[in-house]
Amino acid sequence: MEQLIIEGGHPLSGTVRPSGNKNAAFPVLAACLLTEEPVILHNIPEIEDVRSFRRLLGEMGVDIDRLSPGSFRVQAKAITSARPDPELFGQIRGSLVLTGALLARLGRTSLPMPGGDVIGRRRVDTHILALQAMGTTVTANDTMRLTADRLQGADVLLDEASVTGTENTVLAAVLAKGTTVIRNAASEPHVQDLCALLNLLGAQIEGVGSNVLTIQGVDRLGGGEFTIGTDYMEVGSFIGLGAVTAGDLRIQDAGVDDLPMIQLVFERLGVEMCIEGTDVLVPGEQLLAVTPDLGGAIPEIKDHPWPGFPPDLMSIAIVIATQAEGSVLFHEWMYESRLYFVDKLIRMGARIVLCDPHRCLVQGPTMLHGERVESPDIRAGMALLLAALCARGTSVIGRVRQIDRGYERFEEKLRALGAHIARVSNESQ
Repeated sequence: MEQLIIEGGHPLSGTVRPSGNKNAAFPVLAACLLTEEPVILHNIPEIEDVRSFRRLLGEMGVDIDRLSPGSFRVQAKAITSARPDPELFGQIRGSLVLTGALLARLGRTSLPMPGGDVIGRRRVDTHILALQAMGTTVTANDTMRLTADRLQGADVLLDEASVTGTENTVLAAVLAKGTTVIRNAASEPHVQDLCALLNLLGAQIEGVGSNVLTIQGVDRLGGGEFTIGTDYMEVGSFIGLGAVTAGDLRIQDAGVDDLPMIQLVFERLGVEMCIEGTDVLVPGEQLLAVTPDLGGAIPEIKDHPWPGFPPDLMSIAIVIATQAEGSVLFHEWMYESRLYFVDKLIRMGARIVLCDPHRCLVQGPTMLHGERVESPDIRAGMALLLAALCARGTSVIGRVRQIDRGYERFEEKLRALGAHIARVSNESQ
């Protein structure tokens, strides 16, 4: 096991370039299963979860060649197994997007229950109901067995705007017979990336970016070349980093079209940022202060499906709030365990009241101090790293693998900005 040692209190300044969207990498790689032709993908983040997903595809007979950092040639000329390796499949939540692709290509699959972060129950019912509407037979116990002689187009109303549920339905529908309409579809940038790639390969998807997708099934897809978008979660993390460490940051190629709601919410916490072409500038020495609601009421920050504030940035926003003057209520309604990490911020000196599993009240600003903590999940791990970098003294963050799963070369990027950070093995402590 490895851990990070961080000496906080140093302003971070300079220029940083974010990686490709982690949440886009899984569905676009899964989309390569739908064609026998080669697909070249660029800007794929080389993080632990994506490496595991590539190994998973490789064990199913998919050829994946690394052309250069972040660029891969993927060809699923022959898929040798409809049952992904259970151990690898169980390591990452994103592996669930294989369901629709395997059903469309092979007409069958057998899947273990997916893994990922432990942030509360993450139901798969939305996926199953949509695939059943398209003619899939499902039996479930320790594994899910799904079969379909030929998927049929259907009018599908998703019972929630699930991102992976939408992606699975799209992947199944592009080779289905007839027309599929997906209502209450998720429209996050990574869903848009998937649809853009599939259309490039020959699919017929209309309504991309909206909550109603219309898909005319085709007999086959071809090959092509595609670049996935910037990871706006990483961009949001760097914006927060600049705000709490009093450094001047320039975030290059920041995917600014995906940032309006993030900017709106962060500005309510007093964060200054400006868009300059394709870059984001975060000026140093910010006077962070919460903007109250009308009449001086305590404001509420709540996550929502796209284009609302992303749930994966709630942890970052909470850390920013610990450094901002005023009170703010955070309401994370999607996952009942995601806010439990705030006990670690409280140990570092933050004034936070965990009201219930979904809400916490933050009173700032507070001078945080170094502490020994462990990362419970990807996003909380990055949030704790931000807290450690702005804290007084030295912090130790355990379970570094959680951060490795979602952020590419994060230590290298942070050191280039002036962070005092080192990775050591537990045995050396």
